[in-house]
Amino acid sequence: MRRRLLSLLAVALLACAGCGLGSPPRADPGYVESIESWRIERDQRLRSEDGWLTLVGLHWLEPGENPFGSGPDNPVALPAGRAPERAGSFVLEGDVVTLRAEPGVEITIEGQPVAERRLHSDADGEPDVLRLGDLTLRVLKRGESYAVRVKDPNSEVRTGFAGLDYFPIDPTYRFDATFVAYDEPKEVKVASVVGPEATMLAPGYVRFSLNGRELTLEPMLEGPDDEQYFFIFRDATSGKETYGAGRYLYTDVAKDGQVVVDFNKAYNPPCVFTAFATCPLPPPQNRLPVRIEAGEKVYGQGHS
Repeated sequence: MRRRLLSLLAVALLACAGCGLGSPPRADPGYVESIESWRIERDQRLRSEDGWLTLVGLHWLEPGENPFGSGPDNPVALPAGRAPERAGSFVLEGDVVTLRAEPGVEITIEGQPVAERRLHSDADGEPDVLRLGDLTLRVLKRGESYAVRVKDPNSEVRTGFAGLDYFPIDPTYRFDATFVAYDEPKEVKVASVVGPEATMLAPGYVRFSLNGRELTLEPMLEGPDDEQYFFIFRDATSGKETYGAGRYLYTDVAKDGQVVVDFNKAYNPPCVFTAFATCPLPPPQNRLPVRIEAGEKVYGQGHS
């Protein structure tokens, strides 16, 4: 009898040899292809000439004149050798930021040289993009503060980018979550890695179950007319396999009380790659007490 049981166990183990004990369940090929396509697009956005890997500076403006250039004494310091020592000034007066270029320095916006101009920030929709050689500069507004973001397509982070690392694609981390709307979207103060708190709108929360445990997450709207929810979350992998400050995830807005939450599309915030990103942090209600073994791992994990 004992020998027969051992034989049956051996057969069962052989039958399961190809199923990968402890590995994710086999996913539909179309679903796998969609996630792989999403990953390729994510990689291409990062590697682009205007991607997060090119971010080399974030400078907060003080009221009055803020000179910029490659000289070390400039409040808005540009990479050495990449711009004139003094290229111009950003003048902050109330809620108005004005560019004043130094004589003989060519700065363009949409291909047109500018000597002096009031600038649109990202709070106005699309910010003006200033070009100075290979560098691009634009004005951001965070809370009541203004900053200048500097990008360089020749940054060492971009040229040395080693690619991204992911958990295996696992369809069990894709949820048809229930959306519970608030009576009115509520304002939520969200802390950030750099800079002041951001004020976002929370339209409600989503509810789903993982391994029999009910969990909730609160999405944010970055604007009242957004057609996507923005999730900022931590989980029990944060600080281990994934970035310690948390990860991000976008979904379509709720339809018929349902939201598809697919953690296979969870990704790192830009502050994983650069010290010059503002990066909102997960609010307390979005700190999950479980491991989400799906999506992007911390940058550098699995690479030499």
